[in-house]
Amino acid sequence: MGIAIPQRRDELMTRRIPCWFLLCALAATGVSFADTVVPVFDAHIHYNADASDGTAPEAVLQIFDRAGVTRALVSSTPNDGTRLLHEQYPDRIVPLLRPYRTDADRGGWFDDAAILAFVEQELRRGIYRGIGEFHLFSDQARTEVIRRIVDLAVQRNMMLQAHSDEGAIRELFAINPRSQILWAHAGMASSPAQIADLLERHATLWIELSGRNGDVAPGGRLDPAWRALFLQHPDRFLIGTDTWTPERWQELTTDMTAARRWLAQLPREIAEKIATGNAERVFPR
Repeated sequence: MGIAIPQRRDELMTRRIPCWFLLCALAATGVSFADTVVPVFDAHIHYNADASDGTAPEAVLQIFDRAGVTRALVSSTPNDGTRLLHEQYPDRIVPLLRPYRTDADRGGWFDDAAILAFVEQELRRGIYRGIGEFHLFSDQARTEVIRRIVDLAVQRNMMLQAHSDEGAIRELFAINPRSQILWAHAGMASSPAQIADLLERHATLWIELSGRNGDVAPGGRLDPAWRALFLQHPDRFLIGTDTWTPERWQELTTDMTAARRWLAQLPREIAEKIATGNAERVFPR
Protein backbone atom coordinates (compact mmCIF):
# COMPACT_ATOMS: atom_id res chain seq x y z
CA MET A 1 0.00 0.00 0.00
CA GLY A 2 1.40 3.43 -0.94
CA ILE A 3 1.79 6.28 1.50
CA ALA A 4 -0.70 9.13 1.00
CA ILE A 5 1.15 12.43 0.93
CA PRO A 6 -0.90 15.57 1.66
CA GLN A 7 -0.43 18.07 -1.18
CA ARG A 8 -2.34 20.99 0.31
CA ARG A 9 -1.07 23.15 3.13
CA ASP A 10 -4.34 22.89 5.09
CA GLU A 11 -4.32 19.11 4.82
CA LEU A 12 -0.70 18.94 5.97
CA MET A 13 -1.21 21.08 9.06
CA THR A 14 -4.65 19.70 9.99
CA ARG A 15 -3.28 16.19 10.07
CA ARG A 16 -0.20 17.32 12.04
CA ILE A 17 2.02 14.73 10.35
CA PRO A 18 5.42 14.63 12.11
CA CYS A 19 8.22 16.27 10.10
CA TRP A 20 10.43 13.20 9.97
CA PHE A 21 7.54 11.02 8.72
CA LEU A 22 6.55 13.44 6.00
CA LEU A 23 10.08 13.91 4.74
CA CYS A 24 10.78 10.18 4.66
CA ALA A 25 7.50 9.59 2.87
CA LEU A 26 8.31 12.24 0.28
CA ALA A 27 11.64 10.61 -0.40
CA ALA A 28 10.02 7.17 -0.72
CA THR A 29 7.45 8.33 -3.25
CA GLY A 30 9.70 10.54 -5.34
CA VAL A 31 7.70 13.74 -4.71
CA SER A 32 10.12 16.65 -5.15
CA PHE A 33 10.95 19.14 -2.41
CA ALA A 34 9.28 21.91 -4.41
CA ASP A 35 6.04 19.97 -5.00
CA THR A 36 4.63 20.30 -1.49
CA VAL A 37 4.69 22.57 1.56
CA VAL A 38 7.67 21.03 3.29
CA PRO A 39 7.56 21.72 7.05
CA VAL A 40 9.89 24.44 8.32
CA PHE A 41 11.13 25.26 11.82
CA ASP A 42 11.15 29.08 11.97
CA ALA A 43 14.19 30.06 14.03
CA HIS A 44 13.45 33.78 14.31
CA ILE A 45 10.02 34.89 15.53
CA HIS A 46 9.11 37.85 17.74
CA TYR A 47 5.77 38.30 19.48
CA ASN A 48 6.29 41.84 20.70
CA ALA A 49 3.67 43.93 22.45
CA ASP A 50 2.72 45.83 19.29
CA ALA A 51 2.10 42.56 17.43
CA SER A 52 0.30 40.78 20.25
CA ASP A 53 -2.18 43.66 20.52
CA GLY A 54 -3.50 42.85 17.03
CA THR A 55 -2.55 39.19 16.54
CA ALA A 56 -4.06 36.85 19.11
CA PRO A 57 -2.30 33.56 19.90
CA GLU A 58 -4.81 31.59 17.84
CA ALA A 59 -4.11 33.91 14.89
CA VAL A 60 -0.39 33.25 15.29
CA LEU A 61 -1.05 29.53 15.04
CA GLN A 62 -3.19 30.04 11.94
CA ILE A 63 -0.35 31.98 10.29
CA PHE A 64 2.10 29.23 11.18
CA ASP A 65 -0.23 26.62 9.73
CA ARG A 66 -0.70 28.53 6.48
CA ALA A 67 3.06 28.98 6.17
CA GLY A 68 3.86 25.34 7.01
CA VAL A 69 5.72 26.30 10.21
CA THR A 70 5.73 23.36 12.58
CA ARG A 71 7.76 24.92 15.43
CA ALA A 72 9.17 28.38 16.09
CA LEU A 73 11.94 29.94 18.14
CA VAL A 74 10.24 32.91 19.83
CA SER A 75 11.41 35.96 21.75
CA SER A 76 9.64 39.21 22.51
CA THR A 77 9.77 42.61 24.15
CA PRO A 78 8.56 42.34 26.81
CA ASN A 79 8.94 38.62 27.44
CA ASP A 80 5.25 38.30 28.36
CA GLY A 81 4.37 37.60 24.72
CA THR A 82 6.78 34.70 24.48
CA ARG A 83 5.48 33.19 27.70
CA LEU A 84 1.87 33.58 26.55
CA LEU A 85 2.50 31.72 23.30
CA HIS A 86 4.51 29.01 25.03
CA GLU A 87 1.85 28.47 27.69
CA GLN A 88 -0.81 27.95 25.04
CA TYR A 89 1.24 26.02 22.46
CA PRO A 90 4.20 24.39 24.23
CA ASP A 91 4.59 21.82 21.44
CA ARG A 92 5.03 24.56 18.81
CA ILE A 93 6.87 27.34 20.67
CA VAL A 94 10.53 27.24 21.76
CA PRO A 95 10.95 30.22 24.11
CA LEU A 96 14.02 32.45 24.36
CA LEU A 97 14.60 35.05 27.06
CA ARG A 98 15.14 38.50 25.57
CA PRO A 99 17.33 40.68 27.83
CA TYR A 100 15.13 43.74 27.29
CA ARG A 101 12.45 44.84 29.72
CA THR A 102 11.31 47.48 27.21
CA ASP A 103 12.59 48.75 23.85
CA ALA A 104 14.52 51.41 25.76
CA ASP A 105 16.93 48.74 27.00
CA ARG A 106 18.14 47.88 23.53
CA GLY A 107 20.74 50.65 23.29
CA GLY A 108 22.63 50.01 26.52
CA TRP A 109 21.59 46.64 27.91
CA PHE A 110 25.09 45.19 27.49
CA ASP A 111 26.53 47.47 30.22
CA ASP A 112 23.58 47.69 32.60
CA ALA A 113 23.84 45.72 35.84
CA ALA A 114 20.06 45.90 36.23
CA ILE A 115 19.72 43.84 33.03
CA LEU A 116 21.93 41.13 34.48
CA ALA A 117 19.71 40.96 37.56
CA PHE A 118 16.64 40.86 35.30
CA VAL A 119 18.07 37.98 33.24
CA GLU A 120 19.03 36.00 36.34
CA GLN A 121 15.53 36.47 37.77
CA GLU A 122 13.76 35.50 34.54
CA LEU A 123 15.85 32.36 34.12
CA ARG A 124 14.43 31.09 37.40
CA ARG A 125 11.16 30.50 35.56
CA GLY A 126 12.83 27.45 34.05
CA ILE A 127 11.10 27.64 30.66
CA TYR A 128 13.65 29.33 28.42
CA ARG A 129 15.88 27.45 25.97
CA GLY A 130 18.24 30.33 25.32
CA ILE A 131 18.93 34.06 25.60
CA GLY A 132 18.20 36.43 22.72
CA GLU A 133 17.59 37.77 20.25
CA PHE A 134 19.84 40.59 21.44
CA HIS A 135 21.70 43.34 19.58
CA LEU A 136 25.44 43.50 20.23
CA PHE A 137 28.26 44.91 18.15
CA SER A 138 32.05 44.57 18.38
CA ASP A 139 33.46 46.17 21.55
CA GLN A 140 30.03 46.24 23.20
CA ALA A 141 30.69 42.60 24.07
CA ARG A 142 33.61 43.56 26.34
CA THR A 143 31.59 44.24 29.48
CA GLU A 144 31.12 42.40 32.73
CA VAL A 145 27.39 42.10 32.05
CA ILE A 146 28.02 40.26 28.76
CA ARG A 147 30.68 38.05 30.33
CA ARG A 148 28.26 37.03 33.05
CA ILE A 149 25.39 36.40 30.62
CA VAL A 150 27.63 34.24 28.43
CA ASP A 151 28.72 32.25 31.47
CA LEU A 152 25.09 31.78 32.52
CA ALA A 153 24.22 30.46 29.08
CA VAL A 154 27.14 28.02 29.03
CA GLN A 155 26.38 26.79 32.55
CA ARG A 156 22.76 26.14 31.58
CA ASN A 157 23.54 24.71 28.13
CA MET A 158 21.59 27.54 26.50
CA MET A 159 21.79 29.08 23.05
CA LEU A 160 22.63 32.75 22.54
CA GLN A 161 20.78 34.33 19.61
CA ALA A 162 22.89 37.30 18.56
CA HIS A 163 22.00 40.07 16.13
CA SER A 164 25.64 41.02 15.77
CA ASP A 165 28.53 41.81 13.48
CA GLU A 166 31.46 39.46 13.08
CA GLY A 167 33.44 41.29 15.73
CA ALA A 168 30.87 40.63 18.44
CA ILE A 169 30.63 36.96 17.49
CA ARG A 170 34.39 36.65 17.92
CA GLU A 171 34.21 38.45 21.27
CA LEU A 172 31.46 36.14 22.56
CA PHE A 173 33.50 33.06 21.73
CA ALA A 174 36.56 34.69 23.30
CA ILE A 175 34.63 35.00 26.57
CA ASN A 176 33.85 31.30 26.51
CA PRO A 177 34.77 29.00 23.60
CA ARG A 178 31.99 26.64 24.71
CA SER A 179 29.34 29.22 23.90
CA GLN A 180 26.52 28.10 21.62
CA ILE A 181 25.54 30.92 19.28
CA LEU A 182 22.77 31.27 16.73
CA TRP A 183 23.88 34.17 14.51
CA ALA A 184 20.77 36.07 13.48
CA HIS A 185 20.43 37.17 9.85
CA ALA A 186 23.79 35.59 9.03
CA GLY A 187 25.31 38.85 10.22
CA MET A 188 22.95 40.96 8.07
CA ALA A 189 25.61 41.74 5.46
CA SER A 190 28.33 39.12 5.99
CA SER A 191 29.52 37.33 2.88
CA PRO A 192 29.62 33.55 2.41
CA ALA A 193 33.41 33.68 2.78
CA GLN A 194 33.19 35.59 6.09
CA ILE A 195 30.52 33.21 7.39
CA ALA A 196 32.58 30.18 6.35
CA ASP A 197 35.60 31.52 8.24
CA LEU A 198 33.65 31.76 11.49
CA LEU A 199 31.97 28.37 11.00
CA GLU A 200 35.34 26.72 10.53
CA ARG A 201 36.69 28.35 13.70
CA HIS A 202 33.70 27.61 15.96
CA ALA A 203 31.91 24.25 16.01
CA THR A 204 29.04 25.61 18.14
CA LEU A 205 28.05 28.44 15.81
CA TRP A 206 24.85 28.15 13.78
CA ILE A 207 23.57 30.58 11.16
CA GLU A 208 19.98 31.83 10.97
CA LEU A 209 18.97 33.22 7.58
CA SER A 210 16.10 35.66 8.16
CA GLY A 211 16.35 38.73 5.96
CA ARG A 212 18.85 37.09 3.60
CA ASN A 213 16.61 35.48 0.93
CA GLY A 214 17.55 38.22 -1.53
CA ASP A 215 21.26 37.59 -0.98
CA VAL A 216 21.03 33.81 -0.94
CA ALA A 217 18.93 33.68 -4.09
CA PRO A 218 18.81 36.94 -6.07
CA GLY A 219 15.77 36.83 -8.31
CA GLY A 220 14.92 33.43 -6.84
CA ARG A 221 18.04 31.71 -8.23
CA LEU A 222 20.41 30.23 -5.65
CA ASP A 223 23.72 32.12 -5.63
CA PRO A 224 26.71 29.81 -6.36
CA ALA A 225 28.73 31.05 -3.37
CA TRP A 226 25.85 30.46 -0.97
CA ARG A 227 25.18 27.07 -2.53
CA ALA A 228 28.82 26.09 -1.98
CA LEU A 229 28.56 27.28 1.63
CA PHE A 230 25.45 25.17 2.28
CA LEU A 231 27.11 22.13 0.73
CA GLN A 232 30.22 22.68 2.84
CA HIS A 233 28.35 23.21 6.14
CA PRO A 234 24.92 21.56 5.73
CA ASP A 235 24.39 21.09 9.48
CA ARG A 236 24.85 24.71 10.48
CA PHE A 237 22.01 26.70 8.89
CA LEU A 238 18.44 27.43 10.01
CA ILE A 239 15.52 29.23 8.36
CA GLY A 240 13.94 32.31 9.98
CA THR A 241 11.53 35.11 9.10
CA ASP A 242 11.82 37.74 11.89
CA THR A 243 8.40 39.20 12.77
CA TRP A 244 9.89 42.29 14.38
CA THR A 245 6.96 44.55 13.43
CA PRO A 246 3.22 43.78 13.22
CA GLU A 247 3.39 44.06 9.42
CA ARG A 248 5.99 41.30 9.26
CA TRP A 249 3.40 38.76 10.43
CA GLN A 250 1.52 39.30 7.17
CA GLU A 251 4.74 38.70 5.20
CA LEU A 252 5.71 35.47 6.93
CA THR A 253 4.12 33.16 4.36
CA THR A 254 5.74 35.10 1.50
CA ASP A 255 9.16 34.79 3.14
CA MET A 256 8.68 31.06 3.63
CA THR A 257 7.70 30.64 -0.01
CA ALA A 258 10.87 32.47 -1.09
CA ALA A 259 12.99 30.27 1.19
CA ARG A 260 11.41 27.10 -0.15
CA ARG A 261 12.21 28.16 -3.71
CA TRP A 262 15.94 28.24 -3.09
CA LEU A 263 15.84 25.23 -0.76
CA ALA A 264 14.38 23.27 -3.68
CA GLN A 265 17.55 24.05 -5.65
CA LEU A 266 19.70 22.15 -3.14
CA PRO A 267 20.12 18.39 -2.78
CA ARG A 268 17.07 17.05 -0.90
CA GLU A 269 19.04 15.88 2.14
CA ILE A 270 20.63 19.30 2.64
CA ALA A 271 17.38 21.18 2.04
CA GLU A 272 15.62 19.07 4.67
CA LYS A 273 18.37 19.77 7.20
CA ILE A 274 18.15 23.52 6.69
CA ALA A 275 14.33 23.52 6.71
CA THR A 276 13.82 21.49 9.89
CA GLY A 277 16.51 18.97 10.72
CA ASN A 278 19.19 21.28 12.06
CA ALA A 279 16.77 23.25 14.25
CA GLU A 280 15.17 20.07 15.60
CA ARG A 281 18.60 18.76 16.50
CA VAL A 282 19.64 22.01 18.22
CA PHE A 283 16.28 22.45 19.98
CA PRO A 284 15.03 18.90 20.58
CA ARG A 285 11.59 18.34 22.02
